[in-house]
Amino acid sequence: MNLISTHVLDVSRGKPAGNVPVRLEKQQAPGTWLLVQSSSTDQDGRCPQLLPGADLLPGVYRLVFDTALYFVAHKIDGLYPVVEVTFHVREGESQFHIPLLLSANGYTTYRGS
Repeated sequence: MNLISTHVLDVSRGKPAGNVPVRLEKQQAPGTWLLVQSSSTDQDGRCPQLLPGADLLPGVYRLVFDTALYFVAHKIDGLYPVVEVTFHVREGESQFHIPLLLSANGYTTYRGS
């Protein structure tokens, strides 16, 4: 099964970050990105599948989180209006879970399971 998923947690509020717009893009050439899928996190802060029905081909991908809309909705003065997480998919890899831990003044990410 080919899978790219994400989970956004607002660590300052101690809650999942629901309704965060997320785009999955694949790099076509340096500086050129192709939109693969766009979605928004659910109330649990999850996008369980951003690669519906598509093969996960090797290459460079990125998740783009529109955090500005989330911060405005929660009346938070956030520093990062957009968070981009770029990652490399190698031959034979088929599953990626990329969580985002978010606060008003910082973020971190890692490869989850």
